[in-house]
Amino acid sequence: MIYSEKTPQQFHDEQPQETDVLIIGGGIIGVCTAYYLAKKGVSVTLCEKGRVAGEQSSRNWGWIRQQGRDEPEVPLSIEARRLWAELSKETGEDLGYSATGVYYLAEKHEDLENFEKFVELGRKYDLDTCMISRAQVHEDIKGKEGRWIGGMHTASDGRAEPGQATLGIAKAAQRLGAVICENTAVRTLLKSSGKVVGAVTEQGEIKAGQVMLAGGAWSSLFAANAGIKLPQLSVELTVAATEVVPDVFPANASDNTFAMRRRQDGGYTLALKNNQTHHIGLDSFRFLKQWLPNMAENLKGTSIKPWSPKNYPDHWMQKRRWTGADTTPFEAMRVLNSMPDQKELAALTQVLADRFPQLKGTKLQSAWGGLIDAMPDFLPVIDQAPAQENLHIVTGFSGHGFGIGPSIGRLMADVLTGKPAGHDLSSFAFNRF
Repeated sequence: MIYSEKTPQQFHDEQPQETDVLIIGGGIIGVCTAYYLAKKGVSVTLCEKGRVAGEQSSRNWGWIRQQGRDEPEVPLSIEARRLWAELSKETGEDLGYSATGVYYLAEKHEDLENFEKFVELGRKYDLDTCMISRAQVHEDIKGKEGRWIGGMHTASDGRAEPGQATLGIAKAAQRLGAVICENTAVRTLLKSSGKVVGAVTEQGEIKAGQVMLAGGAWSSLFAANAGIKLPQLSVELTVAATEVVPDVFPANASDNTFAMRRRQDGGYTLALKNNQTHHIGLDSFRFLKQWLPNMAENLKGTSIKPWSPKNYPDHWMQKRRWTGADTTPFEAMRVLNSMPDQKELAALTQVLADRFPQLKGTKLQSAWGGLIDAMPDFLPVIDQAPAQENLHIVTGFSGHGFGIGPSIGRLMADVLTGKPAGHDLSSFAFNRF
């Protein structure tokens, strides 16, 4: 299910006057952090401007993968895979989790060479990632004969149903004592003696010992109003779900242009890889210097549009400055419900039929767009904000956040309570830009 502003409100907690930790944003990162804090017995309040999982956390592909990660993310993804299995049991919620594996499919020999590099990296971390032959690919995946020449497979990887999982973890966090406030936009930060000591929401002030910004595509806009230059941009992607169809393979797979995942409802989630749209705004120019070194890679498959729809985070006419007494952009757009690209939807059905001729004529049951928060190096920021003591920024996951959400939540629960993260976070430092 894709959540939007029309989705009935699930959480009606009253905002407290104070809390140990305040989390801004009800996506998978914020929700998992709230869960692990509540599990520790820490007082935690999560404020979401619209709906928990309303944006990218119900709109992603639902992949839980260790395979194909940049090395700094590999340890996080290994822990996350273990935590997904634990959460499925200990929350008592149906997260749609299943360890069905992930396949990367090669269409040319260069693909195989790149896969072999990751297999070698995986050995360093004792991953079960392995190369598979052309024959093995077509034995496991009943696709067009001869389409793929081999591939890479990680059997321990898996999937979950994105919105369902995020909502389920949020409900479990609430049962453990987390306060979750939907329809509650955080407007500004409260400061005293140079320290962040809470925030002003549309419901009023809330004092907090620690604040964590996990606002996804909205993080840069919020940070800028607080005097923080966060070089995050966004790209818009199209995703679709098919009607119920025969099970041609029960896992996740992608080649150079196409990705699909078996869904719990008997259909498949489909997407075109490297097909996204960037809407030019003020931030596109403000952060050009940081993005230039990797511009060729960053713009691969990206179509550029000169402006974004009204009220998007970086819309040309977007409000950029406000106080705690003002109505903010977060209240003007409770849930960013971006529309799918119709040309991409037509292409998806054609590509599906090409890869799987037996599924020709399959209809799309639903389709949606999603706005992905991205950093110039496609790695997130997980760090304390510069010159903003007690404020932590956790954003910019560049489409990688759902799968590693639990490990980010676990480590941030430790960081926010003064304990070691348990991982090397130097690659995710704010000042690397």
